[in-house]
Amino acid sequence: MRWNDKSQEARAQALRLTGALCLAAGLYLSAAPLAAQETPSQPTVAQPPSATQQMHAADNGAAVLMYHRFGEDSLPSTSVRLEQFEAHLAELTSGKYQVLALPEILARLNRGEALPEHAIAITIDDAALSVYREAWPRLKAAGLPVTIFVSTEPLDLGLPSYMSWAQLREMAADPLVTIGHHGDAHAHMAWLSPAEQRADLAEASRRFTAELNAVPQLFAYPYGEASLELRQNVIDAGFTAAFGQHSGALGEMSDRFTLPRFPLNEAYGDMERFRLVAGALPLPVDGITPADMSLREASQNPPNVGFTVVGAQGNLSGLNCFASAGEPQVMKLDQRIELRFDAPLPAGRVRINCTLRDDSGRWRWFGTQFVVAKEAVR
Repeated sequence: MRWNDKSQEARAQALRLTGALCLAAGLYLSAAPLAAQETPSQPTVAQPPSATQQMHAADNGAAVLMYHRFGEDSLPSTSVRLEQFEAHLAELTSGKYQVLALPEILARLNRGEALPEHAIAITIDDAALSVYREAWPRLKAAGLPVTIFVSTEPLDLGLPSYMSWAQLREMAADPLVTIGHHGDAHAHMAWLSPAEQRADLAEASRRFTAELNAVPQLFAYPYGEASLELRQNVIDAGFTAAFGQHSGALGEMSDRFTLPRFPLNEAYGDMERFRLVAGALPLPVDGITPADMSLREASQNPPNVGFTVVGAQGNLSGLNCFASAGEPQVMKLDQRIELRFDAPLPAGRVRINCTLRDDSGRWRWFGTQFVVAKEAVR
């Protein structure tokens, strides 16, 4: 990828109206009217879960928040205003939430330990200079941990809107900061060959070793774009978990190599949405189809999407599913949910979100993201 400051608005497509951009509606809609995104769709005949809930119904999970830039008004689709960020931090330190380091959340899940109510992790992608100048001082003052996913090439190029290696080393020395891996060139890695994927990961790891004397254990897919091949290369490279940019709360049943996060930006950083996503619960599912969320050929498009809801989650008639492109038909057979599209998905990123209101008033949330090749569109 060619890096320059003018390219950032184009790169911001990874966040534009994604995740938190449709947070209140539980959907990703790239061009929906704002009024249609204000509140989640109400369940039709939702009933409270049974008193004999299975353990999956009690999965508190965690909401992982994702930021990019701070106070950069020229890039509103990837930046939050400073007053917005300060309001977010005030909410997170109000006593309602348990903000934990991302590695601690994953370690607890892997040990089978329950997470506390309202567990939150904060993540930031791309190592913009405003992270160092604006976000980090505020996070330190609030005593909140953060994970920063870094692509190494812009630091090597010395781009003026990005941190330097010296600044990143300063942050890495802070016990509240975890450095994550974001590849080298911030490429659309799902479309690279397997060899190119491995080379990008290896080059970033080489630079991390040279500059920080360590290779991060956590990975975030650039643009949130993943494929089965890329997922396997990430596993083979030794990472312990990997994150996308699709909405949803992570929980005990979440695939550790396609974990969700809620993106936040200037247009969608208001407190109503923030409280909504910060209070999200995981919707435990398995049997997700298709296995590969990258669609390369026309024969794969539209995909037959499905999953099985696990545990006693209440009346699934209240479950609603939405997509950023097309209107899927939602079919429910006991615990099995199937989505069918009447037309191929468009090229690019297409996100699906399914939500179910819990008896507590919070929303259980499962999301996924497809990445569609031009060749897959008839």
